[in-house]
Amino acid sequence: MSLSEQIKNREEKISLVGLGYVGMPIAVAFAKKADVIGFDINQEKIDLYKQGIDPTKEVGDEAIKSTTVDFTADPSRLKEAKFHIVAVPTPISEDKKPNLFPVEAASRTVGQNLTSGSIVVYESTVYPGVTEDICIPILEEESGLKAGVDFKVGFSPERINPGDKVHRLETIVKVVSGQDEESLEEIAAVYEMVVEAGVYKAESIKVAEAAKVIENSQRDINIAFMNELSIIFNRLGIDTQAVLKAAGTKWNFLNFTPGLVGGHCIGVDPYYLTYKSEQVGYRSKIILNGRQINDDMGKYVTESLVKQLIAADINVKQAKVGILGFTFKEDVPDTRNTRIIDVVEELAEYGISPIIVDPVADKEEALEEYGLEFNDFEDLKDLDALIIAVGHEEFLNLTPEDIEQMYDVSENKNRVLIDIKGVLNRKQYEDLGYNYWRL
Repeated sequence: MSLSEQIKNREEKISLVGLGYVGMPIAVAFAKKADVIGFDINQEKIDLYKQGIDPTKEVGDEAIKSTTVDFTADPSRLKEAKFHIVAVPTPISEDKKPNLFPVEAASRTVGQNLTSGSIVVYESTVYPGVTEDICIPILEEESGLKAGVDFKVGFSPERINPGDKVHRLETIVKVVSGQDEESLEEIAAVYEMVVEAGVYKAESIKVAEAAKVIENSQRDINIAFMNELSIIFNRLGIDTQAVLKAAGTKWNFLNFTPGLVGGHCIGVDPYYLTYKSEQVGYRSKIILNGRQINDDMGKYVTESLVKQLIAADINVKQAKVGILGFTFKEDVPDTRNTRIIDVVEELAEYGISPIIVDPVADKEEALEEYGLEFNDFEDLKDLDALIIAVGHEEFLNLTPEDIEQMYDVSENKNRVLIDIKGVLNRKQYEDLGYNYWRL
């Protein structure tokens, strides 16, 4: 009997290594069809899951309470599983180089608890070659087993979109790959248990790795183009959104918008590809230039705010500025790699300490990552300027009256409104007398 059939019959178990925004939804999905061990090195996170609390808000507390996932921080429990899925972060360092420490550490942990006949599948985004050139040697060294003989390895890039309730694991075609035909078929069969949209069998592990890394690089480049257009059109006195709306009437116009590019994928993955590109003697032109544009947008937004303050005859250094939203994306609590921090740090250069409100964000994470403490809505008063930085649903429901109450309403007092996401009606707020600006 094949491993996939044993898993379906609950004779063998699946393990999920890394229970964050990607790993946890995968574990919950598989637990509906198989016995799953959910492992994470963060005991505090494990304790929350055991209490039925979903700190990621990806599947919700009810799903966590009802799931049969066996949550643990004990690595030795991995010995009970034969099919291991590694879904740990792959960030970049301060100098924009790939930081493979998490995936290497996970490989050591899996290797130390690997048994003969197992399959290890990596979902972490990496550059082509990492799985075979870095991860497999670690697995072999730690286990004393031989890849391709005693155990098999594959790569299946994650495509989960945090906060997206439509495009989920079950509804997105899953790319799978294996180091040989046998492992490819077994990996495909396991994922077909939960992926209703079906699987696509890539011809090699490197092809699957490359496919993932270019998906987000493509988005990054397109957003960089939008950001560059925004800079140009603002100088021309043309509303970028109005231009995009007009251009969007053409059937093949791509629907991208300008913005701050954060998170763990779009702002990170391109650097994995360009790093490997440089190793083989080619320095990227389009990808790195696009990254530079997007990395500089926080500074551009801040400079635009300062210009608006000056135009409104408001003393920049004494300006009281509020920021709505700090997470990297709307309606998700994750603050890691948010580019709103760029705006906060740039404002500090002008002597401005903004009042930041984000009811969705993980407060402990923001304090640990950035040393920031959030304010309450009640603290947003007597403002000179407000930056709507993230399109949380709660912010979208704010009325003009709600926003007006946040400002200094002294007679003839000018009000600056920076709408990064373009969620407000520009004409409405300009008619109300605001110095309105958006990307």
